[in-house]
Formats: sequence, structure tokens, C-alpha cells
Amino acid sequence: MRVLILGGTREARELAHLASGERGFDIVSSLAGRVRAPLLPEGAVRVGGFGGAEGLRAWLAADETAAIVDATHPFAAVISANAAAAAHASGVPLVHLRRPSWVERPGDRWVRVPDLPAAAREAAALGERVFLTIGRQGVDAFAGSVRQWFLIRAIDPPEGAMPPRHEVLLARGPFAVEDESRLLAQRRIDVLVTKDSGGEQTEAKLAAARAAGIPVVVVDRPPLPEGAPVVESPEQALNWLRDRRTRRS
Repeated sequence: MRVLILGGTREARELAHLASGERGFDIVSSLAGRVRAPLLPEGAVRVGGFGGAEGLRAWLAADETAAIVDATHPFAAVISANAAAAAHASGVPLVHLRRPSWVERPGDRWVRVPDLPAAAREAAALGERVFLTIGRQGVDAFAGSVRQWFLIRAIDPPEGAMPPRHEVLLARGPFAVEDESRLLAQRRIDVLVTKDSGGEQTEAKLAAARAAGIPVVVVDRPPLPEGAPVVESPEQALNWLRDRRTRRS
């Protein structure tokens, strides 16, 4: 059974590992190609876009794909929408694999916002030295913040305009709580901005902010397209694939 796994997330790599080791699955993983040195999954890998929903639909037909797992980043709304549209048009079953959101804990000082422009407005009211952990895309939403200083952490250099007072820190998780606490203290951070990406890889910053009493601006996830099931772990996604395989046999 030919399976397309969309995404370069840890969950996508874990699913590729699990499914590649099981007879009956032919796995192809697709990466967007936005990270310069991505961590590659097991099995066949393609890099780059498909050309929108119609391009993906054509690729599914040409590749004789039998199932799609959308294991992209929780904020990759465009590819998730394209995957849903292509799956619907082609009749190929689709499941969304999304890690659970982070949960606010006692002692947290979270402010939830719907998007990055709202995050920039809230951060401006909360502090002077901002730890910006939203990845390399979307930093331009903070470019007009001339009063504040920003520590911008990303895997690759940010794209587009940036705030005039900033430092770029290139690093890839996972991060330890002790290291995050040391970073907050050394850079004298007084507000943290993050997307609700979920997962353990970068959760340590939330624990460090909690311990330091630092407010956190959390950008909510975009909604998933309707019509397809959603699972929260690679194991659950594998069980869904097994079920599809059984129905085909």
C-alpha cells in the first residue's frame, strides 16, 4: 500500500520509521524544503512543493497513492488545506497527525492570541526584552517594534524584515529547562512569544518562563480542515494505516 507522509516533523519521522519496518507499506515522505539541513526520515523522500492542491491531486494519481498522512507542523495551514482538497478530489483517504497542544499549568502567565500581529501588540505591552520563538517565518510581524529588543531563535536565519534591535540565535531543539532558564537570565528576557506548536522538543522554555514568572504570549493554532480524522501520535496514525490496508485486502 503506497502511503504519502507529508511533513518534516518528529512525528512524521517516527511514523516513517514504524511503517517502513512493517510489511505491506510503501512509504514516501514529502518535505517542504524550507529547512536547509532537515532531519531525514527512513525510506523514500521527496523535497519541495506539489504546486497547490491540483498539483498534489495529480501527483497522487501518478504515484498511485492509497493513503495520505498529513503530519506537517501544526501551523502549516496551507499544505494541510491543500492535502484535504486533493484527498477529497481524488478519493484518497487522509488522516491528520497532530501532536497535542501545550496545556497551561499552575504558575503560568499565558496570554493567548489568534495570530502574530496580535502577538506583537501583546508583547509590546508586556515587556522590553522579548524572546521570540516562532521560527524563521513571521518575524516581520514584529518589524515595527522599534522600542523593544528581541532575541530571535530559529533553526535557519529568519526571512523578511526584522525589528531594528535584535539578536539572532540559530539552534535546533530539544532544549533543557536548565539551559533555557540560563538563557532567559543572561539575556534579561521579560516576555516570551511562542506558537502553540506542542511537543516536548521545545517545551522547556515554558517551564523556564514559569519558574521565572515571565509572561508568555501564545499564538493559537489555525484550525484543521474539516472532513478527515485527526490522531495525536505516530502509533495512532499507524493503526489508521493498518485499518486502511485491511479494507483494501
